[in-house]
Amino acid sequence: MHVGLFFGSFNPVHIGHLAIANYITAYTGTDRLWFVVSPHNPFKKKQTLLSEADRLHLINIAIEAHPEYKASNIEFKMPKPSYTIDTLTCLSEKYPQHRFSLIMGSDNLAFFRKWKNSDVIIARYHRYIYPRPGTAHLLKGVENATVVDAPLMDISSTFIRTAIAQGKDLPFFLPEKVYQYIKEMHFYENYVPSPLNE
Repeated sequence: MHVGLFFGSFNPVHIGHLAIANYITAYTGTDRLWFVVSPHNPFKKKQTLLSEADRLHLINIAIEAHPEYKASNIEFKMPKPSYTIDTLTCLSEKYPQHRFSLIMGSDNLAFFRKWKNSDVIIARYHRYIYPRPGTAHLLKGVENATVVDAPLMDISSTFIRTAIAQGKDLPFFLPEKVYQYIKEMHFYENYVPSPLNE
């Protein structure tokens, strides 16, 4: 089985993430897509994250009616901070019957060479790269990758967290059950934006 791995903090998961996932499963050769929830992205501020269990739960709520998607907590049990190559290696060893590809936004290409063992990732794992605003110049000469012609999704979790903290009502930016759960649990109401947050 060909599984696409969509890594992220998903803080929170929103319609942009789900639209990309939908596009990947509809328009590429992937049979399944797994949302790999990162406990701590080494390039992000840890204190801005909702708990890993809560973020995983929000994804499960979002995809509950779609068996082609799965929320993975594989990185919860691995050393922190988590590195993509370590997770890819772990998953490949745990599920030798699957072929894994990496799903990533084109904005990540700006610093992909700083990722741990980026050459190994390029050599062993095909990448599906979806467009992000202002990154067209990064897409030239990308190795072992398919640049997908997905719609440009300019929605960020930072925007959503900030809007919730400001008391804005954004019912159409998240799946309905996810939005209701966030409101019930009062998530992000005390979020303080920072230029370093993403």
